Formats: sequence, structure tokens, C-alpha cells
Amino acid sequence: MVYETLIATKKDYIGTITLNRPESMNTFNVPLSTELNEALMDMEKDPEVRVVVIKGEGKAFCAGIDVNDLEGKTPLEYKSWVDNMEKMSLTIAAMGKPVIASAHKIAVANGVGIIASADLAIAEEGTRFGTTAINVGLFCMGPAVPLSRSVGRKRALELLLTGDLIDATEAERIGLINKVVPKGELEAETMKLAGKLAAKSPLALQLGKKSFYAMSDMEYGKAFELVNNHFATLCTTEDAHEGVNAFLGKRKPEWKLK
Repeated sequence: MVYETLIATKKDYIGTITLNRPESMNTFNVPLSTELNEALMDMEKDPEVRVVVIKGEGKAFCAGIDVNDLEGKTPLEYKSWVDNMEKMSLTIAAMGKPVIASAHKIAVANGVGIIASADLAIAEEGTRFGTTAINVGLFCMGPAVPLSRSVGRKRALELLLTGDLIDATEAERIGLINKVVPKGELEAETMKLAGKLAAKSPLALQLGKKSFYAMSDMEYGKAFELVNNHFATLCTTEDAHEGVNAFLGKRKPEWKLK
């Protein structure tokens, strides 16, 4: 599918979505937010994709929502507009396929929303992160949801209330991202991680991710009940037995996706 505001490609079971509004630092407008959701859902359905990578074209990963779109809406129109901007966070959480964010230079506001919503995140050293809406009289309420689940309440509130920028090293330390890589190595390190996940049983990966998100906000005992049922189901699949037999036989598994 051809998109107006992003580029979607796939190779070696890895689907890559590149935010492609470099002239606007890949800020979210209605076309970009709509197409990002469409691309994520298309890759979720595509049997040739096992892992999804989100990255940005140009001088920034993503600088948030395009403030040029702010004016001239009724309250109902604002609600529909912001629902569309934040839908990608719900889409990523609902997907079975893991999503990796690959960030460079700037990831602020809704850019942080992508980072926090992604299952895993890698950033190039020197990348800066911030929930900066407070600095222009707004508040990163959408990004606050995945952010608080990534870094905890006090760290999230510090970022949200101050609008301060942090660097990639601090982002890694507080759990916003998984890894900082040297400049020039972001693409290679991202694909290395994506390739590692793509080599796993797609069925186990997807069932496992869905189980993780389903249990995350549940009461402790109920969470165990849910995931134990999920694990029992997984044990009945051919991939589970193939993986164990391959391990015992010291050979590479041949995933059957069932």
C-alpha cells in the first residue's frame, strides 16, 4: 500500500514503518496518525511480517502533534481529533506482533507516546526525550498513559509537569528505552534486535505478548489464572513441541505457526 505520510516496507519477516514528514519533524497530523494505524494493522495481518519497527525520516524521530492543527474545532471535533492522534498506542497494545521503536535526535510529546507504547525501544546516543506540551499551555495526557506504565508515577509526573528534556542515557536508566547505541549504529542494532525476535516462534511471541498486556492491569491472583490458561494453550501447539524437540536435538526449529 502507498502512503502519503509514511513509508512501509518488509524484509526477512521484519516490517518497517518510517514516519515521513521530515519537513515537519514527523509531527502527527490527521493523515499521519490515520496512516500509522492502518500500517500497523496491515502488518499485524501480514503473514510475511513477524516484527514491526517504527522509525523516523529526517532530522527527528517525532516532535509530537502538529500544533498547526490545533485551532478551529468544536469540543466534539477536538475529542475525535485527539482520539485519532492517540489510537496508535491502543493499536500497538492490541497487536500480537512485537513493535520496536527506533529513535534518533528528537522524540517529544507524541513521539514519547510512540516510544512508551512500543514493546521495545532503542535510541541513538544524543537523542532527547520529553513530554513538552506543558511548555505551550497543553499537557501530554495521551502519552502519560503508556509513560506511567513504563517509568512509574513519580518519574512520569516529573517529565509531564516540567516538560524538561532528558537524554538517551537517562531515558535508558529510568526504563523509557531498552538500549542506547552509538551514532551510526541505530539501524544495524535495531535490525539485529528485530531479527532476533523474528527468529522466535511467531505463535509463541504473539500469544505471549497478548497474554502480557491482558494481565498487566489485573489483580495478582487473577493475572496468574489468566496467564496459566494461556500457557496451557500454548503447550498444545505444534510450535511448542517443535521448539523443545529442536532444543533437545540441537538443531534449528522449523516454525509451523500452529
